Amino acid sequence: MKKKIITGLILALLIIGAVIGYNILGPTVSAPEGKYFYIHTGDDMATVKQNLVKQQIISNTNWYNRIAVWMKYKNVKPGRYEIKKGTSLLKLVQMLRSGNQSPVKMVITKERTNELFAGKMGKKFDVECDSLQMINFLNNNDSLKKYGVNSNTAMSIIMPYTYSLNWNSTADKIFQQFYTAYQKFWTTERKVKADSLHLTPLEVISLASIVEEETNKKADKYNIASTYLNRVRTGMKLQADPTVKFAMKNFGLKRVTGVHLKTDSPYNTYMYAGIPPGPICTPSIESIDAVLNAPKTEYLYFVASHKFDGSSVFTTNYDDHQKVARLYQKELTRRMDSSKKANAIK
Repeated sequence: MKKKIITGLILALLIIGAVIGYNILGPTVSAPEGKYFYIHTGDDMATVKQNLVKQQIISNTNWYNRIAVWMKYKNVKPGRYEIKKGTSLLKLVQMLRSGNQSPVKMVITKERTNELFAGKMGKKFDVECDSLQMINFLNNNDSLKKYGVNSNTAMSIIMPYTYSLNWNSTADKIFQQFYTAYQKFWTTERKVKADSLHLTPLEVISLASIVEEETNKKADKYNIASTYLNRVRTGMKLQADPTVKFAMKNFGLKRVTGVHLKTDSPYNTYMYAGIPPGPICTPSIESIDAVLNAPKTEYLYFVASHKFDGSSVFTTNYDDHQKVARLYQKELTRRMDSSKKANAIK
């Protein structure tokens, strides 16, 4: 009889142990809709538990509370947490306690204005750093002062890299990561090259942004950079069509004409001499290096080739430039007329 009692107790203990083990180490956690569980700044422990149940990540808080006490999980750490189906309660609490959140991947390619960039950031970071917070930061010269930029040059700091940013980052923390990458890019060698051109790094980026908008052909970037550097050196106006589009905030404009050139803006390089007060886009590394390593030429003009192959034709005097430009305009008009006729037939 005594033996049966002992056996029964052992069996009961094993069953209890199995139940406890399953609830702590078993795959009892469900993945949330949308893959991630978000803890917002200001949330307390009660809110976290409530949201875990509300989103059906855990069925109740009984075992969660026990593990939280055992793991000494007392301080809420805001963030975006990836919770996979079949995760154990122990691993869930460990992750939330350590603040081991999943970063947001941010790919910077070509950004044009503070406003457009702030909108993009708002979609990525939603509540924690919305578009309004970002634009207020980018347009606040007091906030930007410690980074050595202002509202016109702020986009110069944002290099075309892929960043891993915490979802609960403030605008300032996000910009700090951009600035760290910017500082790494501007090596001593690059700074020396900029200085030899009598330009600051910010001026190099502004000029590179124009080069970026002028062509996708790597070979032409260097000569376009050289042409603009020659204009800066001789005091000529840059007369760059992309700066007019930026001044008008009309980036889809196909053909810049006389009426567009009357747009009064410091970014209109037909109206004002010198490098614009800031970049007109975030240029590629290739375009920045094209400015820093531009060949020494006597080019003062260039125009798109009438072959419409994406290349440019460079000249050293206005008469030759006019001849090439007329060929391009003639071909452009022919193509536009052909397109109108084709549409009319349809």
